[in-house]
Amino acid sequence: MKTKLLLAAALLAPATSQALPSFARQMNMQCSDCHTEFPVLNQFGRQFKLMGYALAADQPSDMLPIAVMLQPSFTNTQAAQAGGAAPGFSANNNFAVTQVSAFYAGRLFGPFAADLFGKDGADFANKFGIFSQTTYDGVGKSWSWDNTELRFADTGTVHDQDVIYGAYLNNNPSMQDPWNTMPAWGFPFSGSGLAPGPAASTMLDGGFAAQVGGLGVYTMIADSYYVDVGAYRTLGPRFQNSVGVDPTGETDIAGLAPYWRFGYQKMLGEGTWEIGTFGFAPGTHPGGDSSEGKDRITDIGFDSQYQVSHGTSDLTAMLSFINEREKWDASYVLGNSSNPSDTLRSLKATADYMYDKTYAGSVQYFLLDGTDDATIYSDSQTGSPTSDGVILQASYLPFNKNGGPSFWPKSNVKLTLQYTIYNRFDGARTNYDGNGANAKDNNTLYAEVWIVF
Repeated sequence: MKTKLLLAAALLAPATSQALPSFARQMNMQCSDCHTEFPVLNQFGRQFKLMGYALAADQPSDMLPIAVMLQPSFTNTQAAQAGGAAPGFSANNNFAVTQVSAFYAGRLFGPFAADLFGKDGADFANKFGIFSQTTYDGVGKSWSWDNTELRFADTGTVHDQDVIYGAYLNNNPSMQDPWNTMPAWGFPFSGSGLAPGPAASTMLDGGFAAQVGGLGVYTMIADSYYVDVGAYRTLGPRFQNSVGVDPTGETDIAGLAPYWRFGYQKMLGEGTWEIGTFGFAPGTHPGGDSSEGKDRITDIGFDSQYQVSHGTSDLTAMLSFINEREKWDASYVLGNSSNPSDTLRSLKATADYMYDKTYAGSVQYFLLDGTDDATIYSDSQTGSPTSDGVILQASYLPFNKNGGPSFWPKSNVKLTLQYTIYNRFDGARTNYDGNGANAKDNNTLYAEVWIVF
């Protein structure tokens, strides 16, 4: 019953949300109904996503569910990067359009379901939703598909308990999750492509993004218990090339890789608390080479999120931990790893505060740690995956409360200043140059304007 009441209340709320303007037009709302600091979802934003991006106002816009995003930016690193930050860029102080994205996102058939299928058919067709992003990388100078998902969702009851259930097809493990603790939608949400980054990352943290297709089913029971099970496999090279992804030398999944997610949420005080676990277990062919069998990688994670609102202000605290076990049965024989097995751990602890739906401040402590492996981490000057530090971010969202300017009301802008401070970077410490490296050289100031319309 709680789910139905929440959805009804949100649909009757004043027109004040959007992850994307296409969602805003579909719901006849503004950004702050679905988000705190976008893309952080609030409780109704999570329900909107669980319902397959297909909820709509009684009289939604007759426009196609399309939107555009621009991210012009400036990057400064504490030490200049020899040879340039990237081809075509200088060693430091670089301006760029980090990315330009086009979206088709909302009801799959937009406002035309009734015209295509008739009124009765439209009731079923409007249970399908889509989030489709195509991105131009302003640093790599290339186009490709980005986060993309097709969903079906519906509601029912089991033993007098409200149930949301659905199915999805997507190209990035964890993008379907309704909380912002998972890798696909986790803080810092955006960052520079012109600054050094740690050599290590878990497979679940973008290791297969845009290279795979996954099919899964999920349910939310009594607005408390969330279950998601699915499986992913590598897409064929011809298809990857057709969507702008170069499959040359990529690690591919041998067969199907299982993905699972269990979460529990409840009201705690005046806020909503979630705790959960998740996992991903691909068998992989290193560099696409199956001659020596496959490696076995298992990511097991735990997460928690607490979100509370006071008037027009919101606090979201997020914690995520991933332990990755790596058995290099193929890579070790092929000379692609120094050890027959390794471990890698990732920890992220984040607090995000939104004041008056306009001013946001975030801080995150991050840690990557694990087994030294000079071959696996050949980009690391020390052969170590260990990096840790703090990200500080301040944002100003001038249109978040009341919508965009009169000539394009369903639009939003976020001006962000972000500073990343490294204590350790690929094993090198701050103020320690025994390996010819100093972690603080990689400290990064990143300024961005995030425009969606």
